[in-house]
Amino acid sequence: MSDCCSIENDPAEMADLLIIGGGSAAFAAAIETSTLAGTAVIFNEGLPVGGTCVNVGCVPSKAMIRAAEAVHRANVQRFEGVATSARVSDFSAVTRHTTALVEELRDQKYLNIIGGDENIRLVEARARLIEPGVVEADGARYRGRNVLIATGARPALPAIPGLDTVPVLTNEDLYQLEVLPEHLIVIGGRYIALENAQMMARLGSRVTVLQRSARILPTEAPEITDALTDLLRAEGIEVLTGTAIQSVAPGPAGVSVQVLVDGEPTQIQGTHLFMATGRHGNTEDLGLETLGIATDGSGYLNTGPDLRTSVPTVLGAGDVLGDNQFVYTAAYEGKLAAQNAFRGGSARADYSVLPWVVFTDPQVAGVGLDEQQAAAAGIAVDVSTIGLDMVPRAIAARDTRGFITLIRNRSTDVLVGARILAPEGSELLMEVALAIRHRVTVDSLKSMFHPYLTMSEGIKLAAISFDKSVGKLSCCAA
Repeated sequence: MSDCCSIENDPAEMADLLIIGGGSAAFAAAIETSTLAGTAVIFNEGLPVGGTCVNVGCVPSKAMIRAAEAVHRANVQRFEGVATSARVSDFSAVTRHTTALVEELRDQKYLNIIGGDENIRLVEARARLIEPGVVEADGARYRGRNVLIATGARPALPAIPGLDTVPVLTNEDLYQLEVLPEHLIVIGGRYIALENAQMMARLGSRVTVLQRSARILPTEAPEITDALTDLLRAEGIEVLTGTAIQSVAPGPAGVSVQVLVDGEPTQIQGTHLFMATGRHGNTEDLGLETLGIATDGSGYLNTGPDLRTSVPTVLGAGDVLGDNQFVYTAAYEGKLAAQNAFRGGSARADYSVLPWVVFTDPQVAGVGLDEQQAAAAGIAVDVSTIGLDMVPRAIAARDTRGFITLIRNRSTDVLVGARILAPEGSELLMEVALAIRHRVTVDSLKSMFHPYLTMSEGIKLAAISFDKSVGKLSCCAA
């Protein structure tokens, strides 16, 4: 057991919040508890402090996606008279550079943040509940007025015959590879699968994506998924949908996957296998069953909207809840859980305006309802879609891949959602998110100044196109 902070190691001391887990939800909860003049003890075991995001998720993936993008942009020159090229000269240097960034941010944004806080203590040991308000870790018992379960989630591997006979990569080890895979087979077709498939293809791997459903990103509208599929295939990525994995076995190059593609048996040979087939909550051996706290079939913790479990002094936050597995929602939940625990409150988590991004290129970004969700909610809507070939900034950049779709409530003129497929589409989201949250009308958006030759002008153009063809406008979207 080790601790980084100055509170004496006194297991009999009553803390305000005992936190099992060491990721963003845990640290947000601890910091909020300290802000409220309370004391918190964090118990971390498994991934290093920082959890999924900083160690094996957001940080390393986005760093390597940018590296891959640098190679791709140099090799796909969009401007006449400009000649550039690039290659990965040392793949292990790319991953070492990424690891160094992970270690730097782990120190800066986690360990250093609590290092000088006398109200927060870190115990590097596995913890489990013994009874309400009592946690055991490394042979010692700790008492707390409340307990927060923030143990996160891990990759879930399906029961595929032969999967245990070959090496399997997940997001927990892909970014530490020393050698670039020659042919990477990706099983899965949602955001983790697609982000990493494109990243590895741009770094030089041959990539085959096997997706069970008829479309990648199957919860999104076909116009998004079909367009993204075409763009990925144009980069040389083999995308096979409607597949059923029959078995996996060692192959001549490394791995052999027997798969049905639209019912036809096919064998795919590759050097490496990357699994992105969902997540599983980390709730095993926490003592939850001792207290009668339930989890679902995927190991996710059951809580109410106030983040309390069936035992009111035990709360949950972050990926262990199963929904909205983003670092920013985990931090939000950790802070909210700490406030409810410390104050005895029942504030409810609110996800009504939740922006999200798939970091492919172009990015898929969304907030609020899409057209089908609005219809299911009984909201009559109008939909406006403009291609990026109508956005001057995209035209000047010679990159018009994608479109912007806005959805408004027909009776109130207020936006209810947006879906964007665009390079850096994520940077367009917050204007829409704020408009939805504060009920800014489309008419107001149209009247706002948007600098000419910015991508944000595309939001204004999409707003205008509810009622007018932007093809008939002069410049500056007047």
